[in-house]
Amino acid sequence: MKFGGTSVEDALAFARVAGIVGARRSENPVVVVSAMSRVTDALLASVEMAATGDADGALRSLEEHFERHTLVARLLPAGARAELFLELELARRELDELLRRVASNEEPRPPLQDQILSYGECLSAKLLTAVLAERMLPAAYVDARRCIVTDAAHGCATPANDETYEHTRAELSPLLAAGRIPVLGGYIGSTSDGHTTTLGRGGSDYTAALIGAGVGAREIQIWTDVNGVLTADPRVVPHARTISNLSFAEAAELAYFGAKVLHPKTILPAVIRGIPVRICNSRDPEQPGTGVYFDAEMSPRTVKAIAHKKGVTVLHITSARMLGAYGFLRALFEVFERHRTIIDIVTTSEVSVSLSLEDTDRVEEIIKDLRPIAAVKVESGLAVVCIVGEELRYTSGVAARIFGTLRDINVLLISQGASNVNLTFVVAEADVEETVRRLHASLFECDTQELAPLFQRKEGVTR
Repeated sequence: MKFGGTSVEDALAFARVAGIVGARRSENPVVVVSAMSRVTDALLASVEMAATGDADGALRSLEEHFERHTLVARLLPAGARAELFLELELARRELDELLRRVASNEEPRPPLQDQILSYGECLSAKLLTAVLAERMLPAAYVDARRCIVTDAAHGCATPANDETYEHTRAELSPLLAAGRIPVLGGYIGSTSDGHTTTLGRGGSDYTAALIGAGVGAREIQIWTDVNGVLTADPRVVPHARTISNLSFAEAAELAYFGAKVLHPKTILPAVIRGIPVRICNSRDPEQPGTGVYFDAEMSPRTVKAIAHKKGVTVLHITSARMLGAYGFLRALFEVFERHRTIIDIVTTSEVSVSLSLEDTDRVEEIIKDLRPIAAVKVESGLAVVCIVGEELRYTSGVAARIFGTLRDINVLLISQGASNVNLTFVVAEADVEETVRRLHASLFECDTQELAPLFQRKEGVTR
């Protein structure tokens, strides 16, 4: 059971989580918890401030968040409250020392930053352990760094799965056998020689999936502040619907192309071990949420959801050397590999390749390396829209409906065929919200009878 930052944002939220865990006590839960909402951002901002030389100001900027933790601790009995006050004071002193080390600029910053960021999850997990114990639930705090073993890529470390599973079983199996409830902070790990690392964006979900795979969980639950995965971003389509079931492939596509509920890495350990993932609402725990399964049943409507993400840049790469040649694409992709930059969408013709990027931090260096072999044109201010559904590739008429709906919106790049479950295209960022609203109206809000011939499951298509 993983609880995100908004699920533990204040004292009331901690009490709510304790109730959810207590109601599932008989299922032998393992709990993974994020830092309280806004704490990780505050810690990161304190590092930035300390890097300017203002270590005192950096520590002062964290005081409101120490006070938020203190307010939760004050609800506990005297003994537990005093123990947590000591933990908070120790954290304050240790953070003061770390921020001064950042300010001195005498050590590499990424390892120090990971150490500083780890305090959010550690304090949150210790608080939740105490809140559960106060309710007579046998919780046991476990430092996640004793379970999650990673490489030394600070800021976005990659777990070593086999070692992580081995360490997880060694740490948690005795506790579970004794009827205890392990509570761990998400997002953090450590190298084999004990240096703290962080797993990057969505890291707490990743932690939950790794821990779940390590202990052989029946289900991995991601508890957040929505009812599950929705048919579209509710900020764009307020009446978007909850999807009851998704396949792993559908969920991975949605996560990668902008759905905020799941992180793509979360899916992988679950896929490998065949463990279902369920997205639940901690503010309304009776809602069934969305189940993600290896082999989810197809929806009566082939299209399950629409995802989108902004801030996309497209590179148009043209070279006459491509004509009738081999090895050109390899040379092209080696440039992106060298600069550790992920490509989202690729389309090709005889003499050109167009591809989209979300991460443009190294785009100038990439263009410089490409120019000896090709001409490069850059388009920015774009957005990716992804239509997701099992067997989408084999369902007649879907593309006609989609692009008919968008007949007056310029579509710059289209990708279909690499996957059975998505149709992806690029539009101007200024058009993306209107695009999503129109598609949602066409694919989910029209009369069922009108859509039936288009979205009926085809004969012979099986789960």
